[in-house]
Amino acid sequence: MKKICISVGVLLSLFRAGYGQSVAQPTYEKRKLKLEEINLVSSYYQQDGNNSAVTGGIGTEKLTDFAQSFDLVLKTTDQRNRQHTIAFDFNIDHYTSASSDNIDPLTVSSASRSDTHIYPSIAWNVHNDNNRTTKGLALSYSTEYDYKSYGINLNFAKASADNNREVSLKAGAFFDTWKAILPPELRPDGYGSGAHGDRDPIDYKPRNSYNLSLALSQVVNKRMQLLFTVEPSFQQGLLSTPFHRIYFQDGGETVEKLPGSRLKLPISFRLHYFMGDRVVVRTFYRYYIDDWGMQAHTANLEVPVKVTSFISVSPFYRFSHQTAVRYFAPYEQHKQTEKYYTSDYDISGFNSQFIGIGFRTAPPGGLFGIGHWQSVELRLGHYTRTTGMVANSVTLLAKIK
Repeated sequence: MKKICISVGVLLSLFRAGYGQSVAQPTYEKRKLKLEEINLVSSYYQQDGNNSAVTGGIGTEKLTDFAQSFDLVLKTTDQRNRQHTIAFDFNIDHYTSASSDNIDPLTVSSASRSDTHIYPSIAWNVHNDNNRTTKGLALSYSTEYDYKSYGINLNFAKASADNNREVSLKAGAFFDTWKAILPPELRPDGYGSGAHGDRDPIDYKPRNSYNLSLALSQVVNKRMQLLFTVEPSFQQGLLSTPFHRIYFQDGGETVEKLPGSRLKLPISFRLHYFMGDRVVVRTFYRYYIDDWGMQAHTANLEVPVKVTSFISVSPFYRFSHQTAVRYFAPYEQHKQTEKYYTSDYDISGFNSQFIGIGFRTAPPGGLFGIGHWQSVELRLGHYTRTTGMVANSVTLLAKIK
């Protein structure tokens, strides 16, 4: 697949091409492309458990991840008074995974013991106040030790005359290529390990994803806002993970095998209620169903409270319940007569809870007296799952305008 390259110059040339196609209006004032805001996010995530899919549904799930995100937003206005927004997003994660290291326990270190995940993106949106529409295009790229992904997203939104209602439509596609890394005991002769420096050949498999999103937002009154979203998606290609082991009841061993397609349908509802100047209640509910037999319910509650005019505290809680896909069975519970099989507890049946708190400060004169440093937020979270997995996360967000 050819590499996709985009530059600011290309986008600006599109702007200039637009200028040449219409007559400048007298009310137009030339505006340069200016920096609107910068968002910086740093996070640390740590988990542990004893249901690793790499070793057939048993064994360590220990993982740590340190992530950095840099988001740059630029804006300009063309001669038709349309507002153009360009957003550059660069993300990089570095993780260490004891469970992934068990792909090849006979070596000192397997290909996925630790790795760096890089995923930049660029988005361009055009907002027209005259007809209350927003149109946009986004391109993304992602790479890790065992896959590469290219993505494209289109979006369109239309607001009502009073701007209290908006309908939006998004469509996206992701084209992935996976390295089919196999456990060493299940590799054919001459098949590579996928490790750095191993020149033996290895299979590459495609996986494509297609997503739609239809959303309706409504301002009910000064205190209440609603959002309803339907997001169907379809995946096709390699949907199983070749280095996930399966152990059968009779002692046999193979790798995970799942259908080559999956249709998903999440439906969600969000309600924000402003209880005066100091308290906001944010609620969220999502129902999920797919053609693998999974159903899930997720409910989330967050209540930001202003302690002072520029300091707020936001406790939050999320509960989720999901059923297992029809192809799941624990360690040594699958039969060799089955067509598909997985022991991945991420798609098993379980309940989970995520509880935490956020602290945000936005001083009127900027943080530490630096006017452009608008706000900083610290979020702490603790996650538990009825399968025994436990995780903790720390996230620091800073906004510069």
